[in-house]
Amino acid sequence: MRLALYQPDQAGNVGTILRLAACLGVPVDIVEPCGFPWGDRALKRAGMDYAEIANVTRHGSWEDFEARLEGRLVLFTTAAAAVRLPEARFEPGDTLLFGSESRGAPEAVHERADVRVRIPQVAGTRSLNLAVAAGIGVAEAIRQTGSWTAPERT
Repeated sequence: MRLALYQPDQAGNVGTILRLAACLGVPVDIVEPCGFPWGDRALKRAGMDYAEIANVTRHGSWEDFEARLEGRLVLFTTAAAAVRLPEARFEPGDTLLFGSESRGAPEAVHERADVRVRIPQVAGTRSLNLAVAAGIGVAEAIRQTGSWTAPERT
């Protein structure tokens, strides 16, 4: 199981996701370019010291990321045609991809996805915060696959 971010815009969200990934033992792929400098203070502040221990791979482009992709690509999207999260079925080798905060993912990425998943929301709301959506998505995927691999804190 992996988390992937497609051209993220906000350093604070990426830092929060790196902290989440470090705590859950989930590797993260960053598809660049990012909308901020990699060493941004907001990234460090949100990720705290967890960002330093997160397993992060940065990819210079979508093509670089796609060439190294193994397993299914599961795109989280707000598209109405996507499978609702409660009906989605995850596999241990899945890479869960989340689009940028301002633009989402382009059509070519939607077409490449093996599965498109949306998190149900109440009518009249547009989208969740990227870090919140990533947390919801990865927690459900880990729950389904039984891959809570990290030893629990006592």
